Amino acid sequence: MKIYSCETHINHALDIFVAEQGSFPIMESMLDGEKLSTSCTYCEEVALYVVGNE
Repeated sequence: MKIYSCETHINHALDIFVAEQGSFPIMESMLDGEKLSTSCTYCEEVALYVVGNE
C-alpha cells in the first residue's frame, strides 16, 4: 500500500495507513523529479510525501 500526500493531508494519510494495515508506515519525502508528476491521493496538490510499507 502506498499513499501519496501533500503537507495538508500527511496526518490523515498516516492515520488511514495504520487503520487499514495495522502497522506503522514508512514515511519518505518525495524526490524533486517525482514531485512534478505525482499528486496527493486526497486532493490535487503536489505530493511531498509517500507513506507505505516498503
